[in-house]
Amino acid sequence: MLKQNTKLRIAVNCWVLRNKKPDGIGYYTINTISRIIRSHPEVDFLLLCDKNFTESYFDFPNTSKYYIFPALRHPVLYVLYMELILPFFLKKHKPDVFLSPDGFLSLISSCPQIPVIHDINFEHYPKDLKLKNRLYYRFFFKRFARKADRIVTVSAFSKQDIVNWYKIDPNKIDIVYNSFNAQFHPLDKVTIDAVRNKWSNGKQYFFFVGSMHPRKNIKRLIVAFNLFKQQTHSDCCLLLAGSILWDQSELENVYNNSSYKTAIIFTGRVSDSELVDLLGGALALSFVPIFEGFGVPIIEAMQSGVPVICSNVTSMPEVAGDAALLVDPLNELDIAGAMQKIYTDMALQQKLIQLGNIQKEKFSWDNSADMLWQTLIKVITQ
Repeated sequence: MLKQNTKLRIAVNCWVLRNKKPDGIGYYTINTISRIIRSHPEVDFLLLCDKNFTESYFDFPNTSKYYIFPALRHPVLYVLYMELILPFFLKKHKPDVFLSPDGFLSLISSCPQIPVIHDINFEHYPKDLKLKNRLYYRFFFKRFARKADRIVTVSAFSKQDIVNWYKIDPNKIDIVYNSFNAQFHPLDKVTIDAVRNKWSNGKQYFFFVGSMHPRKNIKRLIVAFNLFKQQTHSDCCLLLAGSILWDQSELENVYNNSSYKTAIIFTGRVSDSELVDLLGGALALSFVPIFEGFGVPIIEAMQSGVPVICSNVTSMPEVAGDAALLVDPLNELDIAGAMQKIYTDMALQQKLIQLGNIQKEKFSWDNSADMLWQTLIKVITQ
């Protein structure tokens, strides 16, 4: 039962927000937690922050921020933090529940705990991670899942994946979807022309956004783009936005050996406003990862009024519904064929845009925040 005549206290792990441009988990944390805090002034929220965190996302009267040493920068520090520092904090402040949007928990604390496990790609593709991170994630996350009072994840696919890998009761797992930010919107023709003049020499372009991680499948996307160019002789470009954070010698080889590399443009990481323009100015989103726990760019493209090509594996068909061309991410011919269909068929473009306008309505941060709140209440009242 809920406490009587005593304020509820909810501790939230905000360490993923390190005073930098947020990533997918960061946006999830900002958009759900800020809404929950604002909607529940009767609750005290204890926010555990990285020492460099200075943003105002959670500046509400019912929040308290705690900057606790050490900063999370290495798996050894993860263990120190979660198994020594955090249990002491939770014992001292006695919150009713500890919510961890990046999935990390304390295995020794008796405080009720909820992780948000966005995906477990490290179980499927462990070699995509550095050895120290791979060992940490594969050792601890199955234990976090079993320790948790409830688990939140972002898609039905990820839920079933957690059930299969970690032998977790599916009734213990709640799905709380990602959503898109309101800044994304369709662009008018004048703006689209300006965006294309700036980024692609005035040419139409297919667009990818994401970190240049091996599972994002950039190499096959480039090969597919080469095939598309051979088939159509079009002047379309391929724009790829995101940071290259891993050893990408194979990607460089594919790019350097392309006969169309002058039409392949790596923008690097872009600002939020630049991303709105780049996505809104695209002929289509070409998003063909091998693995995704959700796939936020899919619904961002729908919000931007842009057709979508995406993979037919993991969570992506669930997110895209019938509003995208689904392709086999391991088949370059299939990807190239979808590009050709989009390029040559304006009626198909419009159909996908219209279906995307319907599909995107399934996702909203307000609904996600409400669903996450219901999970918190389930644990507090159990």
